[in-house]
Amino acid sequence: MAKTLLFEIETPLEFSMRCTREYWQFIVSNKHPAMASHEDAIKLTLADPDEVRRSRKDRRVFLFYRGKSPRWICAVAKRENGEGFLVTAYPSDAIKSESGCGKNQSDSRRGGPYSHRLDR
Repeated sequence: MAKTLLFEIETPLEFSMRCTREYWQFIVSNKHPAMASHEDAIKLTLADPDEVRRSRKDRRVFLFYRGKSPRWICAVAKRENGEGFLVTAYPSDAIKSESGCGKNQSDSRRGGPYSHRLDR
């Protein structure tokens, strides 16, 4: 059975990230049910994050944050062989202290460039 693409988003780190309908259902059914009605918020978090962190454990994994304290949305994406995919998404009360990739701080709304590009 072919998997159905739910969304594909261009990130400010200049790679596309995708999620299938089946995998999104797995996330909201098994991992983080609180995200069930927040698909659009996840898309926005990936496209226009307030903060992006790179995992210390896996340099191919990025944590995209949007919101403000005390409530953030975190979308975790992995970039592998030039393609990105959603690993998970969850509400968070803090930004993890992974390796910083820079802050967007709404640069896209001010017309400025994303503050920090990463090696691919």
